[in-house]
Amino acid sequence: MAERGGQARSRPWLWGAVLLVLLVAWACGRSGGTGADGTGGAAGASGKPTASAHSSRTPTTPTPKPGPSASSSSTTPSGTYDPAAYAPQVRARAAEAGVSPRLLMAILYNESYKPHDPALERAWQRYKPGAAFGIADMHRAAFDETKRGRAFAGRRWEELPDDRDLAVRAAAWYLHDLARQLPAHPSGPYDKDELLALGYNTGAGNMRAFARGATPGSQAADYLDRLRSNWEKAGRAVARTGG
Repeated sequence: MAERGGQARSRPWLWGAVLLVLLVAWACGRSGGTGADGTGGAAGASGKPTASAHSSRTPTTPTPKPGPSASSSSTTPSGTYDPAAYAPQVRARAAEAGVSPRLLMAILYNESYKPHDPALERAWQRYKPGAAFGIADMHRAAFDETKRGRAFAGRRWEELPDDRDLAVRAAAWYLHDLARQLPAHPSGPYDKDELLALGYNTGAGNMRAFARGATPGSQAADYLDRLRSNWEKAGRAVARTGG
């Protein structure tokens, strides 16, 4: 808020301190969302962008089934974030996209390492324009490609922090697009869900490399470890009736 007189130009250090606090809050625990840059992906793999890092795919245009309303009050951020609270949206959007609801929920748990407060996300994005938005940590390029030809094509990436159903829906269709790029007979040690999670984190190119037996980098391996540790919890969340 602007102040009157000479006070309008005072306290430049205060804004610096606020920015520093935001930086520390978002940087703490930041271990996911690596790109296909050799740190999290497979060595030598030239992956397309990812959801939690960057993304580029050729989307398909199936007709979506009805799902929970994006205007539902349960999809509006309030209080402490718990992925399990969005089990109805996860089940509906996973069914719409033809992907595993347990995998989708496990990815939400993986991406819950940071606070998903809309105001904080926007403050951080002003400092770091390439940051991800929403509870599924999706970057602009990933969202813009995923929405093409689909029922939410008219929605904007900037809406993700405020509309968690939209975030879940976009993540589900992103996994759908990744699944179409998996080889028919992977030769690596990972199952389909693990490969899709690695693709979500590091990109389709790296995912295909892992399917051929390439070894994930340290950050991608950490993402996979967290997926495995969240697997049982994700299963209980999506199986819970009334949730």
